[in-house]
Amino acid sequence: MMSRFIAALSTAVGIVAVCLFSGALVSGQQSRATPPALVVTAFGGKPVEYKAPRTPWGDPDLQGVWSSDDMENIPMAAGQGRGGPGRGAAPQAAPASQVALGQAPPLYLDEAALTARKTQVDNAAKQRDTSAESSFRFDYARRVFPQTRLIVDPPDGRLPAIKVNQQERGMPRGTYGPGPLNSWEDFSLYERCITRGIAGSILRVIYGNGNRIVQAPGVVAFSTEMLPDTRMFYTDGRKHIGSSIREYLGDSRAHWEGEELVVETTNLTNKTAIGVNGNGVRHSEQMVITERFRRVADNVIQYQATYDDPVTYEKPFTVSFPLTPLDGGVLLPYDCHPGNTAISMSLSAERAEDRAVAADAAKGVVRPRRTVQDDGAGVGAAAPAGRGRGAGPGQPPPGTATGERDVER
Repeated sequence: MMSRFIAALSTAVGIVAVCLFSGALVSGQQSRATPPALVVTAFGGKPVEYKAPRTPWGDPDLQGVWSSDDMENIPMAAGQGRGGPGRGAAPQAAPASQVALGQAPPLYLDEAALTARKTQVDNAAKQRDTSAESSFRFDYARRVFPQTRLIVDPPDGRLPAIKVNQQERGMPRGTYGPGPLNSWEDFSLYERCITRGIAGSILRVIYGNGNRIVQAPGVVAFSTEMLPDTRMFYTDGRKHIGSSIREYLGDSRAHWEGEELVVETTNLTNKTAIGVNGNGVRHSEQMVITERFRRVADNVIQYQATYDDPVTYEKPFTVSFPLTPLDGGVLLPYDCHPGNTAISMSLSAERAEDRAVAADAAKGVVRPRRTVQDDGAGVGAAAPAGRGRGAGPGQPPPGTATGERDVER
């Protein structure tokens, strides 16, 4: 009798466990598609036989200081941007027959376009090496790769549709936008010197694209140059932290699959986004990021990231691109900290404008408030609106490959 009772109890417990597990899937821990295998874009999709050197404890050695600088002017998605001076050769348009059939535009340049891109990159690098007009200049590409876009999945290279209200979930623009600014929450995490998030920290921008990898038994440390974050990829089999704990850079657990380091990151907040400098539409807490690192040559690490957020995007998508040695080999200090005075000074200026608008109204002068960018200026080296760079004294002629189009945004 007792054995029957125990058996019945075990069955009941099993049923409850299944129900609870199913409920967890419905309530948030949804089943996910398997992330795609690594796409080695560095060599145009050709097979790679390279075997990385080993650490003293036998793991593939990824250590070094790597950069995404060589991804200059390669857009995130198909159809974004075109070629031009300093921008690399234009991606080859898909034949009309492909367009009619809804086929994907090519991921790689053809030989002629690749040769043209190499010429442009070489010429631009030579010009920038010798024509600096101040102590500050942008970083730029020196090596050439054949891919036309970063997104390798979906195969058409398009960013999946966004399911949420983009206005409500967009990263605040702070002093990069028109204002008004009423609190620190009107500034992005980047402008507040906190973080650019995982994607925003590795996607190429105008400078500060270094990434340092250091390994020890059971762990890989990954540090970024701009807003210096360090992520820890534990490879010792430990479990993820509790689901109630949320972190800007999430909680990463990793393992080796032959030559590849595979990193799964969970426990993210809904405060970061997938875009240049961490801008764009903020993802949800359900985002899971799967990254792959593989050293495919002495001087190339292929990096891939799959972003899976069923709340924000219609389906997962994957970017893949090579990281190459950073010029100089050292992460330079990035002196930006959350306690600086930029936020308080910006908010003070906004309140001064509030008072000025009120004072003018009391005098019968009705005017729109001045925007934060009151002269229409952009960011980086972008010229104020309506004031294109001419060929005046000390200015390069229009179209010169200075990299100034590649602004922070």
